[in-house]
Amino acid sequence: MTFERDHRIDFFRGLALIFIFWDHVPQNPLGLITPRNFGFSDAAEIFVFLAGYAAVLAYGKILQRDGYLIACVKILRRAWVLYVVHIFLLAMLMGIVFFANSHLETRDLVEEMGMHHFITEPQQALVDELLLRFKPNLMDPLPLYIVLLAGLPLVLPMLVRRAWAVVALSLAVYLAAPWFGWNLAAIKDGVWYFNPVVWQLLFVLGGAAATYGRRPRRPDTRSLTRQPLFVGAALYVVVTGVITVSWRWPEIHDAVMPGWLSHWLYPISKTDLSPVRLLHFLALAYVTAKLLPNTGWTQNWWAQQSCRMGRYSLEIFCLGVLLAPLADMVNAMAEDAVAMQVFTALVGAGLMGLLGAWLDFNKHLNRPQVVARSGPAP
Repeated sequence: MTFERDHRIDFFRGLALIFIFWDHVPQNPLGLITPRNFGFSDAAEIFVFLAGYAAVLAYGKILQRDGYLIACVKILRRAWVLYVVHIFLLAMLMGIVFFANSHLETRDLVEEMGMHHFITEPQQALVDELLLRFKPNLMDPLPLYIVLLAGLPLVLPMLVRRAWAVVALSLAVYLAAPWFGWNLAAIKDGVWYFNPVVWQLLFVLGGAAATYGRRPRRPDTRSLTRQPLFVGAALYVVVTGVITVSWRWPEIHDAVMPGWLSHWLYPISKTDLSPVRLLHFLALAYVTAKLLPNTGWTQNWWAQQSCRMGRYSLEIFCLGVLLAPLADMVNAMAEDAVAMQVFTALVGAGLMGLLGAWLDFNKHLNRPQVVARSGPAP
């Protein structure tokens, strides 16, 4: 089995990072076009699923080439780098939020960002930060990724060879966790907003998709409308999209939505990755993969910008986290004018794209040059 890079993964990871940035800027008009407004899942599911896909794609290749021990060392080394980045990113984010808060009189950004714990109990907050229990708003995805990546060595060999067995075990844990209340502790007797005990299923499914995607299979020559799985997935995406859009008009939603369905459907938990959220993302991913096969469309200029961001997802994510409170501060100082909100959203996405281009250029700059010689050296 060969593990080759699928540029669609980079493209959608980059797109998810832009969506996460837009979603985290309050009242941002461009946040109205992100996936959370048209279905039960949002950019967080995209990010975690593709993180699992990319991780198995990268470390599965190392496992086959260099063996299990080397793969484990590299995975844990990467998890340690992410942990250190998390500590420094949190320190920088607090500095930016305190700076922004000093320039606003009508809002308390420290409270909105969940950083009041650092002011009231600074010593305990530092301990909680090191234990990944203190996670202000915007910071939740990174600790989740650290925990999931650190656990990858436990399942990587089986995931490469018998992915169905790992998925079955992961699914069992996912179903049992809400019943037994499994989650990791956070500050003030709280729990993690992204429960890693259940979100691990999405990470594992991403890894399984990478494994099965590398295997040769017979192409389905039927049209999409004659493929039952595609039709069912597309129908579910459309129905959930209509329900989500109806939330903007509660009167219409309550009039159209049957009471028994509302009782069964709600609440749609993000913390415990509600089954309807999980199913919506899987259906959306399947439909997207069918409609956008890997036929070279990622080579156009616009797609390449997103691909660059996806290839350096850690750096781009960190920049987005730091830009969100700054954009919020500028918007508030401009009295949340729509033009300014659109401007800061576009500038932020542009800066993320520029960082991706710079990192890509820097990588090629540091790559050793091979000089071809036509004859023997003098």
